Amino acid sequence: MNQQAINRLDPITVEVVRNKLDGIANEMQSTLFRSSFSPIVKEGLDASASLFTMGGETLAQAVAIPIHLATLIPVVRTILDEFPPDAMEDGDIYVMNDPYLGGTHLPDIALIMPIFHDGRPIALSAAMTHHQDVGGMSPGSVPTDATEIYQEGIRIPPLKFMSKGVVNDTLMKMLRLNVRMPDSFTGDLNAQVAACEIGRRRLRDLAGRHGAALLDEIFADLLARSERMTRAAIRAIPDGVHHYHDFLDNDGIDQDTAIRIEVAVTIKDDTIHVDFTGTADQLRGPFNCMPSGSHAAAYFAVHAMTDPDIPTNGGCFRPISLHLPEGSLVNPREPAPVNARTSTIKRISGCIVGALAQAVPERAPADAAGEMLLLAFGGARGDGSRYVIGELIASGSGASNGMDGVDVIETDGTNCMNLPVEALEMDAPIRVHRTELRADSGGDGAYRGGLGLVREYEILSGDVVFTHRGERHVHPAKGRLGGEPGARAVSVIKRAGGESEIINSKIVDRLGPGDRVVVETAGGGGYGAPEERSAAARTADIADRKISASH
Repeated sequence: MNQQAINRLDPITVEVVRNKLDGIANEMQSTLFRSSFSPIVKEGLDASASLFTMGGETLAQAVAIPIHLATLIPVVRTILDEFPPDAMEDGDIYVMNDPYLGGTHLPDIALIMPIFHDGRPIALSAAMTHHQDVGGMSPGSVPTDATEIYQEGIRIPPLKFMSKGVVNDTLMKMLRLNVRMPDSFTGDLNAQVAACEIGRRRLRDLAGRHGAALLDEIFADLLARSERMTRAAIRAIPDGVHHYHDFLDNDGIDQDTAIRIEVAVTIKDDTIHVDFTGTADQLRGPFNCMPSGSHAAAYFAVHAMTDPDIPTNGGCFRPISLHLPEGSLVNPREPAPVNARTSTIKRISGCIVGALAQAVPERAPADAAGEMLLLAFGGARGDGSRYVIGELIASGSGASNGMDGVDVIETDGTNCMNLPVEALEMDAPIRVHRTELRADSGGDGAYRGGLGLVREYEILSGDVVFTHRGERHVHPAKGRLGGEPGARAVSVIKRAGGESEIINSKIVDRLGPGDRVVVETAGGGGYGAPEERSAAARTADIADRKISASH
């Protein structure tokens, strides 16, 4: 759009439309949560919705999961390449999950719907849901011991899910046959359709009110404005090259070898470039991260460290570029497994924040634990019906200048919730004995790191396949400016016979009746020297049982 067109736009109308677009995206998100079948979505909130321009740029995002919202970008581009706009018809919906064509990992299935007005597509509504099971070698489709993507579930290339409002029954039959929970799977797909339909209805109403031509101009203006604001925020950061590195505990196969992630962040004028040279080669295990995930991590970290109040859309991402060495952890070659990429994305985000902290130290917290512990339980109920249930458990955030870290909170690009005890126990023969803050887990400092969580499960009946995808069991979250590291994560299986088995971060195992699993997630790093913490703050910590008197 030229400058003349920008100048003639009414700023009040532009702002009204911007807020309306955000409202539409959030209504789509609400529809996803209220309509989904699986607990990991309706309780764990592991789904996201957004709107896109017909050029494939993000137009508006729900308050959802940054990883999802950014990885939708290459999915939409792949759909547009496969199904050009002039071939689309009103009522079409497209589906895809293949990581090697732009997706992220197989459980995250995206539906994309063109929105028509006066016979032409004017935008796209998109919904991505983490499906509880998409097949593969273990219930929940997140096997930490996978060595190729074919073991992780069914791969869906860009296909038509609906044609002019009619579901592709052949595709649906094939999908249902390849998952362990076909009815729940179908229900979650239908919830995605409902979310996309909400986006279509609301945006068509908006086009009817303002006209598609004006909306096109407003869309372009909103993207250009966010780009200008982002570039201005980057220009306020001193030019330079900043390095940071951190580690994943292991790759799920070789349990004794740490995985290095290294970034060099170059700030030059109004651009940021992230170079991953020095990062580990691609792994045998499933912690490889597709380029979509690396971009998502960078977009999140830069937005958080510049000005999070800038309206989030595709314009924010234009000044950011990445170098992803081919055959590395962040750009693996097919058929490398990728199901556990969330752990890698979170560590990448933390590394980019750590690098930018050297340029703007006043904005940067200590390292977050950045552990989103994923547990999956799969088995049969007493009546013979099958269940698969997943848990997402958070850890502590890093402390910052003037503020303690937040206890048990998602950081670094994720934004999910653990399951309420009642929801989990209603869905599976599992009892939760404890859910409590993990005392003494936050790194000490002038400001204390956030605490992790303790949660204890008991298997009540049946043979259960159990998946544990953890992090920070070996490498704790670092403190900043003299702050101490957070506590490392600890997980233990207590067998009914009295034996105990320590889980080394990742495992796929079997549990039986009476077996218990106790997980303790990691704490965030402390900020500033511990001797600078006030006596009042320490007294309050003891009174709140966040630290023990002996500690």
